[in-house]
Amino acid sequence: MDVRADPTRQLVRLRGRSYVAFVFSPVVPIVEWLAEIDATLARSPGYFVGKPIVLDLAAVDLSGAAIAHLVGSLNERNIRVLGIEGVEEERLAANMPPLLTGGRACVITRNEPAQKAEPEAKPKPTSLLLDSPVRSGQSIVFMEGDVTVLGSVGSGAEIVAGGSIHIYGTLRGRAMAGVNGNSSARIYCQRIEAELLAIDGYYQTAEEIDVSLRNRPAQARLEGDTMKITPLN
Repeated sequence: MDVRADPTRQLVRLRGRSYVAFVFSPVVPIVEWLAEIDATLARSPGYFVGKPIVLDLAAVDLSGAAIAHLVGSLNERNIRVLGIEGVEEERLAANMPPLLTGGRACVITRNEPAQKAEPEAKPKPTSLLLDSPVRSGQSIVFMEGDVTVLGSVGSGAEIVAGGSIHIYGTLRGRAMAGVNGNSSARIYCQRIEAELLAIDGYYQTAEEIDVSLRNRPAQARLEGDTMKITPLN
């Protein structure tokens, strides 16, 4: 008698996962808005490398052809558009980035029945402590709150935090605080040699930071729509 084993069926598992994405909100004239992007890239060529970008078109009224041209212009600048929001889906061609809605929300879909009770969720930490330096090429992203680094942040490294950023060493890389819209977030460091500082979307590059602050303890905060960088006494 022949014995034949049935092939094992592999279940398809779908998981939700969220990533940090920068949101571009173009304004007209688009040519001048692209010129501002070029100016940012000139000051910090690697700023958008590897970063997913969401294009928010709610503030402009662009035709399908104009949207395609804008996406192409960003691609020419090595800026990868993950998705587009704030526009009717009919204006997006099949070969364009997909329409996104819902911001940071994600959906988890499972195709097998849940057999075990879900463990009780632990409260998420509201701060992140790093007891070693952040080296060039490293990217630390903590959207839930403050980030503290007991060392330096090297050139080419970056810290992205939903709250404030505290660096007990030299800040040579990029620090972006309050990225969830927290305008009260601040950036503190023992020595400031930063490539870029940003709080709630407002930023200053190395060329814009007062040279008298170099190599000194400093803090950055927002006053209205202006970023203030002052020495720490």
